Order: sequence, then structure tokens, then C-alpha cells
Amino acid sequence: MSSSNKFSGSDAGQRNAFMQCLLEDLQALEQMLNEGLLESGVRRVGIEQELCTIDYAARPAMLALPLLEALGDDHYTTELAQFNLELNVDPVTLRDDCFTQLEGALVRYLTRANRAAHRLSGRIILTGILPTIRTTDLVAANMTPRARYQALNDALLESRGRDFSIYIQGADELITTAQTVLFEGCNTSFQVHLQIDPEDFADTYNWAQLISAPVLAAATNAPLFLGKRLWRETRLALFHQSTDPRKAGNQLRQERPRVVFGDGWQHGSVLDFYRDTVTHWKVLLTPAIEHSSLDVLAAGGMPKLQALGLLNGTVYRWNRPCYGITDGRPHLRIEFRCLPAGPSIVDEIANAAFWIGLMNGRSEQHRDIARRMDFDEARSNLLKAARDGLDAQLAWLDGRTLAPRTLLLEELLPAARVGLARAGVAAEDIARYLDIVEARVESGRTGSQWILDAHASLRGRTSPVRALDVITEGIYRRQRAGLPVHRWSGLDAAEVGGQPQRYERVEELMSTDLITVREDDLVELIKSLMSWSRIHHVPVENHAGEVVGVVTAETLLTRSTGHVSAPVLARDVMDREPAVVSPEAGAREALALLRAGERDCLLVVSAGKLVGIVTERDYLKLAASVLEADGGGAPAGAGQAP
Repeated sequence: MSSSNKFSGSDAGQRNAFMQCLLEDLQALEQMLNEGLLESGVRRVGIEQELCTIDYAARPAMLALPLLEALGDDHYTTELAQFNLELNVDPVTLRDDCFTQLEGALVRYLTRANRAAHRLSGRIILTGILPTIRTTDLVAANMTPRARYQALNDALLESRGRDFSIYIQGADELITTAQTVLFEGCNTSFQVHLQIDPEDFADTYNWAQLISAPVLAAATNAPLFLGKRLWRETRLALFHQSTDPRKAGNQLRQERPRVVFGDGWQHGSVLDFYRDTVTHWKVLLTPAIEHSSLDVLAAGGMPKLQALGLLNGTVYRWNRPCYGITDGRPHLRIEFRCLPAGPSIVDEIANAAFWIGLMNGRSEQHRDIARRMDFDEARSNLLKAARDGLDAQLAWLDGRTLAPRTLLLEELLPAARVGLARAGVAAEDIARYLDIVEARVESGRTGSQWILDAHASLRGRTSPVRALDVITEGIYRRQRAGLPVHRWSGLDAAEVGGQPQRYERVEELMSTDLITVREDDLVELIKSLMSWSRIHHVPVENHAGEVVGVVTAETLLTRSTGHVSAPVLARDVMDREPAVVSPEAGAREALALLRAGERDCLLVVSAGKLVGIVTERDYLKLAASVLEADGGGAPAGAGQAP
């Protein structure tokens, strides 16, 4: 990992120098606003595409750096994880066939990236959260070796003082901890930028906040994480929790997280907005800034406001104001960050067209929405949309409560059509892209719904781990076909596999609904548990949750406790050297381990913790898997590169 010293905020002198630049950026911005130097009356659209790199088995592939080297193009850049990349498409003016232009550019860049990935034995895929990500992928070694990412990780962990806690509840429940910010790298987004008029900032920004929830409800695409069915758009919860620097402590003190929707409707200029940011969020990264913004401005140039941009980039607002320079003219834009990557390129462009149409279709009656709706309702709406998608109930203007389908079909889609027409967008573009959103809403077939339907269809037909492989492969193939998600077919028998399940890894066949005991539990209790649950193996853990042994039915028979006065405990009869294997171990390795030790069970351990067990009931599965492998052919899931 590269040194992060040049980004670190731990050196007081370096930090103060950065803060001086930050204050000068605010002064320069104030001067530019007062002199009318920021561009107005121009609408440009830009997009950022985040993507995942996978191997031919649909698992995360750490290809970011070699892929960037192979591409040799500044449009592509790194992301936090080595299984992610970001693509920045050149902005276009909001008019004519601009969305067709964006779609064409995105297709070209992604096709080129996919071809380069194939040469590295990989592929690229667009999905809000890659279904096949495992906890073993989320280790520090898989963080992109860039100083900025290491410095960000160090700063957030130092502020928090301990690991990040992840708790998300949906149909399933996820409770875990993260030792790095790499869990944030699981979130893959499609970010849309719209240039706005700086003098109309507050009303425009408030409108963007209001419409975020219904736009997201129509576009969810991340219902699975670590095999759990969570929110329709789990990204929002995962992003918030995996970067939260706040310590558990005094509940009377109000501290702000780094991922925020906001605390109230905006009033005043964008300068007031940025001043609030500097006031309430600590600087995490403090690299040296080359030029003083005030000096650049005094010399007749347009400053980049680098310090302000860096701070703004580490406060993760779902609608983020951004300053930039295009063709020598500084401008202001809003970056809409709620949208997930995928399900298809045309779905993404349709989502962008919908949001931009709504932004441009704001009517005069929506200029002071603070009088018509409490901000807390807008913030709550976003959480509801992320949790429940099109099944949410959203608060709306003037005290109304509406289902997203009603709001979208009767009010917002018509408004978006008007907004795009007002901007001079071609009628063909308006119809093509907004009809896709309309059909998706009417059918209820979002990316999340397709994934959940596929997941349900696979339950009982294959292992949970293999199901995630099949779903991911299904997403990849349908993306390549280019159809919007509401026209995607369900998984067919050929995709699931007509042959019996081929167990390649221990995690695909292990039992995870475990019954365990502690060292000081009574043997009589263990006997009862075995009888009631019809099992023959009970792992033993200590009070730290570490595996220390296993009690088997054979053990209880061969180590008779007889008639003793003192109670017999698990530690008295357990096997203290159980056979242990990792969840990533192959079928051959597992079967060889069972045979070599003449064991009838394997404890599956990851990061020192028990995660599963393989018993004699799985012998036939293991044997069949190895026999099939002996017959030759590629491993299951290792499809050919298209």
C-alpha cells in the first residue's frame, strides 16, 4: 500500500496549510458569485459509471489496476476496491438526442472495457451490489493501493475508534463488523450530473431532494448482500454504516455521519451550503494544494477550488453540489448519487433521463416546497424507497401520502416529459427512455425484483452459494443482450443447470444453521440437543466465539461418563483437535482431509470464527463432486467468454 502521509490530516502544519487553502477557496467562490463569473443558462449532462470486474465463475476479480493499464484511457479511473472501476463519460448539452449520445458512448466504453477484461480472464458487470461478493473478498489486501484510499480508511477508523458495525434488516438480517471501509466498495453506482444556474441554487437543490425517493423507488437494483435479502436498494444502508465515523457514546451530543441526505431545506446560496459543510464536517484528507485560489483569480484565471472539492468529496450527500470548469468557464452542478449501476445500460440512461426531465420540469409552484412539506418527511421517504422500492408509501406535498406507482405514473413521469421537451430534447429520445421507466413501474419489474424472483426460483434447487453464482451469470448475460430489465426473462433450466449440483467449494455444501455449545455446558444438554435435532456433531466454542472442539455421538459412546458425582461438561469429552477447513476450500481438499484423518465431520472456519459444518451426510455430495471433476471439463460456473 502506498504511503498515505501526503493525504493524512494528522500533521498539524499540513492540516493548517490545507485549511488555509480551504478558506481561500470559499473567499474565491464568494467573489466569483458576486461578479457573476459562474456560467448560467446552460444545461449540461454528465454521467459516472461504476462497474465490477468478475471472473468466468462470476466471482469478484481483482483486475482494476491491470485493466486500467490495458485500457490506457483517462476516462477510466480507480475506485476503492480492486474489483471496481469508474468510467467518466464526457458531458453533453441537454438537447436533441443527448441521451442517445450518452447511451452510445457508454456502450462503446463498456464494450472496450469488457474486451480488455476478457484478455485478463475477466469480465465487467453492472449491478448495485455484486451478489457473489463474500466477506473473504473484503480484506485490506483487496483495497486499491492508492494513498488516498488508505488515508481515508485510516482517518475514518481513527475517528470511530473501533471496527464499523453493520446491521441491516430486511427479509433476512445481516449483523457483522468491518475492519476497513472496503464494505463501502461493494456499492456500485450510476451517478448523474446536471449543470444548474447558481442564482437558483436553493430551490433547485430542494427540488432534487424532494424527487430523490420516487426516482429511486423506480430504479432499485441491490437487494442482496453477502447472500442476505435486505433492502430493495441495500446500497444506501451499507454506504451509511460502512463509512460512519461516529463513536457510540453520549447520546445528547448531535454528530453528523459522512453519508447524509441533509438536515433541512436549503436557504441561501451555494456559498452558504459550503460554509455549512466546512462548519460541521471535519477534514479527513489534507494533501498539499499547488495554487492559491485567490492568486489564480487575481491573475484572471478560474480557480479549481481543489481543497473545497476534496472536502466536498468526503461528505457523501445523496444530492451533492459540485463546482467544476468546462471550456474555461466555472459552473455549478448537482450530482444525483442515489441510482445503482445496472440493470442494463438502457435502464441507466432511462433513469438519468427521468431524473433530468423532472429537474427541468419543476413548475413555479415548486419553488418554495418548504412551506408545503416537512423536510423530515422527504428524508424518511428516501429510506422508505430504499427499503421497499415500489411497495413503499411516500409522503408528498400538501399532506398527501401516495404509493410510488401512483405518484410516478400520474404526476412525475408526465412532468419529466414536459421538462425534457422544454429543454429541446428530441421527441424520440423522450419516448424511448421515459417509456422504459413507465413500463418498469407498471410491471413492477425493477432490477431488485428480477434478482429476488431469481433467488426465490433457485431456493431448494441448488446451494445458496451456487444460487448467487447463477443469478450473477444471469445478470451478465441479460446485460449483454441490451434489453431493459422489464423485458428480462426469468432463469431457465439451462442456466440453473440440468445436471446434478457440482459442489466445487466447501461453502456450497456446508450447513450454516448451527447448533453449538460452550466448553462448560453439560454433556446431558448436548445429548438432548443431538436427540431433539437428530444430529451427531456439536461444535464447541469458548466465550470469545472461537472454536475449541467438537462433541460427536461417537465421542459420547466411546468416552462414557459413567456414574460420577461431579457434572460432566463439554470440555471433558470433546475432541480438542477437530478437522478444520476454510469455506473456500475445494471439494478434493475437503474429501482428502476427511479421509486422511478418518473424521466424520469438518468444522468450517473463517477469520477464526465458525461459519459452517460438513458432516458424513455430505460425503456423497463431496464424492460426486470429485468424481465429476475427475471426468474432466471446466469447473461449474466457468463459462466461456462471450
